[in-house]
Amino acid sequence: MDKQQQYHIWYFVAAFLALLLFHSWLSTAAVTERIPYSTFLDHLEADRIAELTVRAEQIEGRYRDPIDGNTHFVTNIVPEDLTARLERSTAEFDGTVQNTFLVMVLSWVIPIGLILLVWLYIFRRFAERQGMGGMMNVGKSKAKVYVERDTGVTFDDVAGVDEAKAELKEIVDFLKEPEKFGRLGARIPKGILLTGPPGTGKTLFARAIAGEAGVPFFSISGSEFVEMFVGVGAARVRDLFEQARKAAPCIIFIDELDALGKKRGVGNFGGGHDEKEQTLNQLLAELDGFDPREGIVLLAATNRPEILDPALMRAGRFDRQVVVDRPDKSGRAAILRVHLRKVQVDPKLDVEAIAGLTPGFTGAELANLVNEAAIQATRRGGERVTMTDVTRAIERIVAGMERKGRLLNDRERETVAWHEMGHALAAATLPGADPVHKVSIIPRTIGALGYTMTRPTEDRFLITRSELENRMVMLLAGRAAEEIRFNEVSTGAADDLVRATDIARQIVTRFGMHAKLGQVVLEPERGGFLGEDRFGFSPRDHSEATAREVDLAVREQLATAYDRALALLRKREGDLKAGAALLLERETITPEDFPPLRPAKAEAAE
Repeated sequence: MDKQQQYHIWYFVAAFLALLLFHSWLSTAAVTERIPYSTFLDHLEADRIAELTVRAEQIEGRYRDPIDGNTHFVTNIVPEDLTARLERSTAEFDGTVQNTFLVMVLSWVIPIGLILLVWLYIFRRFAERQGMGGMMNVGKSKAKVYVERDTGVTFDDVAGVDEAKAELKEIVDFLKEPEKFGRLGARIPKGILLTGPPGTGKTLFARAIAGEAGVPFFSISGSEFVEMFVGVGAARVRDLFEQARKAAPCIIFIDELDALGKKRGVGNFGGGHDEKEQTLNQLLAELDGFDPREGIVLLAATNRPEILDPALMRAGRFDRQVVVDRPDKSGRAAILRVHLRKVQVDPKLDVEAIAGLTPGFTGAELANLVNEAAIQATRRGGERVTMTDVTRAIERIVAGMERKGRLLNDRERETVAWHEMGHALAAATLPGADPVHKVSIIPRTIGALGYTMTRPTEDRFLITRSELENRMVMLLAGRAAEEIRFNEVSTGAADDLVRATDIARQIVTRFGMHAKLGQVVLEPERGGFLGEDRFGFSPRDHSEATAREVDLAVREQLATAYDRALALLRKREGDLKAGAALLLERETITPEDFPPLRPAKAEAAE
């Protein structure tokens, strides 16, 4: 019996009881009359009353014979001393009874009722937020599922990841023609897990599949399954699959699966994650219980696949993993074309050049770049977005907004100019280094007092030891330029030192590129919990003696790179001085303004 039927039965019972009370009152009122006290005395004197009952303030009785059709009467008592006086008069008199019932209701029942109503209202609001539905229905709520019949997104809106798109097109074909896959006995994968960095378009892919197939799209976040009440998450999983079975063929999409499917036992000291484990167990049971031939496709997305429970990742549950990675240069160009269709752009805008300036950008970051460029064009009052607007948008995203209000003294400005020109000349001189795009000494909102923007000309997937060492030289060239000019260094190279030290440590501990320590990995790649175990300690599988050798090797790598930077800049000290002077004058320069910044096939300084 559902809740609606229970309400109907209680309505019928209440109406029946009210009818009985009304009939009882009506029948009693038909034979009982209220008479004045003086009339009662007359009836009593004439012996018309058969029996009576005297109460504190009223008298009830029965006539010997019906009077005017009434067999019973009721009257109010009048004090005895007043009665004698009133009898001597010709006035008709009666008494009254003070009704205290209403006062009692107002003073007791109504306050209690109001408190009860307020409590019920608060509890119901709380229950609705927790998804319980009612006081007696804890854990039996409906999941907060967002159902879309038409997502409005197709594969034309997804660009830059053609390999993932090709894999997911099979899902669309299955939803449209399920008999096609059953011809040879094949079945569609039960679950498909989309993995990849944040912003690469995993959710957009899921919506595009539903849009292409034209089926209902059930979307829910993994965090919405877990609540403070035990059993609510498991109930939501059951409800989700129950609704999906009724709407099949359809797509279930669980975003941020790591919030629901984290490895059981990780960080569980004292049972604080029992609700999460129950929810995960229910999801595993549902994955085993549904048949993909019903037309239900389960998609999930996460950017932390390494922390998912192994039972969730085994074959038969999530059969296929699709990596939605950062796009390459051609992929970035395709994504930019999709987003540039929505803005007014200059016909001369070079999309390929923009793709080359944005290595490592995800789809979400490229969409933000186009929006920032449109804002820049609007701010300057332009009619169309130009390459200048795009360049400024890249600077805005990478380095932050300009802070021209931050005033540096002459010594600080000169220090920043020499520092940035040291970076720029090292990048222009070292073979294989990324070419210089722009140099500026205008302070930025991210805290930098200046920056040197270098952009690769192509995507790189393998890096040699010499290229890593050249990157360290470029990073340390800023401090080396300060030493050449002022015979001392400043704190402006703090971030450069962090990045150079990280490269040196990876050369020694991860890439096996140090001659003395040999071909061995001493520190695993950081991932998942940022290289830390559940207690917050970084793993280390080598001895204290080896750790000391690692520290010495890292220090040796940095010292060698710094010496190379000093030698390189002393060799080009004339260009360094001229470039710093031009930078102080213009604040921002490009290789077109200062030709020595153009890439040259020069040998690295030894």
